[in-house]
Amino acid sequence: MSLDVVILAAGQGSRMRSTRPKVLHRLAGKPMVRHVIDTATRLGAGKLHVVIGHGADQVRSELGDCPVHFALQAEQKGTGHAVAQALEGLEHDKVLVLYGDVPLIRAETLAGLLDGVDESHLGLLTVTLAEPDGYGRILRNAEGQAVAIVEHKDASESERAVKECNTGIMAMTRAQLKRWLPQLSADNAQGEYYLTDIIALAAAEGVKIVTAQPEDPLEVEGVNNRAQLARLERAHQARIAEALMTEGVALLDPARLDVRGSLRCGHDVEIDVGCVFEGEVELGEGVRIGPYCVIRDSHIGAGSVIEAHSIVEQSVAAGHNRIGPFARLRPGTHLAVQAKVGNFVETKNAQVGEGSKINHLSYVGDATLGRGVNVGAGTITCNYDGVNKSRTEIGDDAFIGSNTALVAPVSVGARATIGAGSTISKDVADGALAVARGRQLTKADWPRPSKRK
Repeated sequence: MSLDVVILAAGQGSRMRSTRPKVLHRLAGKPMVRHVIDTATRLGAGKLHVVIGHGADQVRSELGDCPVHFALQAEQKGTGHAVAQALEGLEHDKVLVLYGDVPLIRAETLAGLLDGVDESHLGLLTVTLAEPDGYGRILRNAEGQAVAIVEHKDASESERAVKECNTGIMAMTRAQLKRWLPQLSADNAQGEYYLTDIIALAAAEGVKIVTAQPEDPLEVEGVNNRAQLARLERAHQARIAEALMTEGVALLDPARLDVRGSLRCGHDVEIDVGCVFEGEVELGEGVRIGPYCVIRDSHIGAGSVIEAHSIVEQSVAAGHNRIGPFARLRPGTHLAVQAKVGNFVETKNAQVGEGSKINHLSYVGDATLGRGVNVGAGTITCNYDGVNKSRTEIGDDAFIGSNTALVAPVSVGARATIGAGSTISKDVADGALAVARGRQLTKADWPRPSKRK
């Protein structure tokens, strides 16, 4: 599609009560304006323009990795003035105007709007609302053709009774836009140049106004305050939950799910309440996620179970693993098939071999564990000397007793045994027993201390 998309993102958003530009407030883990950019990208836009103003440097920085062209609106003089700032950069036949604080608009809705746009037709997205206060109203002639938009503040009492409202989203040809924008006037209650005034200019030229409406009014709802942002967040999450359940995912409570990125699931996945998925997450067949887990940029293999209140970040569980409750897998953790990480265990940059177990109350970082290793409670790998990090290597079928400190760099051989309470700072050979602790001293009938009189 030969298309320029202009996204208006210059507003301050004073009702957000924030130092951040409104369009940078996050919905589902990313700034609202990024949702709009993603939608425009799905449309196949040839060029994306973002009109910035308040907090321009912040918006530039946040969108630095996006393929967009910025246009600066130094003074906020209305939507028509904002679009005019991008006028010189337009290159394609059609132009679509979107808003950085309207994050839920669907590409399918916009594609339908664009289909009818040509030199004799202008596309306008409208919405019918039971309570239209604050919205511009669509005015139609006796034949039912849209001929103008009147802003709420400028509308008469009879015009305010109209329920069909302007969303601000419209599409036209580049030639039409270049012809009409210079004709806009600021003679209105706000003293601004309204983009909506081009509807009357189009009608006066005999250009037909083709209107369309979204399936759900929430698609075109803008965000002006925190309450509206929270409402759209839940609406967006409800969409995701519905799609997941359609694919066969069992959500114990669809209203208590947060996906802030991409979540892909195999068959028969079950997700309990209060879980958060961030970045790119993949859950294999039959995976079960307990309540209140956070999983970020990770792959969880088939048949795995993650118990309640566990955090998994940038990690891989190969399959049939058991994790938690209250486990924390930090970046670089890789669990082989049937490996287990139990309650109150933290791992980082650790490769845990097939069938190995770190059952509880341990820290394993910068380590490689072979197959069938058993790590007792309270074990830690001392991997950091204050400057450098070193690795711990543990061979197949080794047994690490409780409360062991493994001072890296150190190697424990296959089938080796470490006695409980040991501090191991030297390599242990295959099949050896290593015990490194103070000798126990016992005194019979020892008088316990008593308080002085």
